[in-house]
Amino acid sequence: MRFQIPQFIDVEDKIFGPFTLKQFIYLAGGASVAVVGVVFFGIFFGLLIASPIVVLALALAFYKVNNRPFVNIMESAFRYFLKDKLYIWHKKEPEEESGENASNTNKFSSLIVPNLSQSKLKDLNWELDVKKKEDEKNANS
Repeated sequence: MRFQIPQFIDVEDKIFGPFTLKQFIYLAGGASVAVVGVVFFGIFFGLLIASPIVVLALALAFYKVNNRPFVNIMESAFRYFLKDKLYIWHKKEPEEESGENASNTNKFSSLIVPNLSQSKLKDLNWELDVKKKEDEKNANS
């Protein structure tokens, strides 16, 4: 027994000519708002008042963002604006040294220490001697 597997299940059926049911409802709602606006407020003010709603109806019917309907984007926007938000505060570390002390640390950070391979003790001794001499120079200045 063979079964036929449906294909194109993500495509909505066209019910009203080239429009789906959702598109037809959006367009009919926009057109009805435009007609009611023109009847009650005259042609100029009626179209002026109804034009944002007609543009919204056209966007809901036809506009897609990243292959997703515009109604999904509007729903996400409303949820974002209405839901509670969690703000996380990151404490910044205060600068420990300022002024003259900061300039001294910059001198030491740019100091190039040669790599001595005989022993770590000699390396540490050499670094201490160099820093000691630098401190004496700064104190005399």
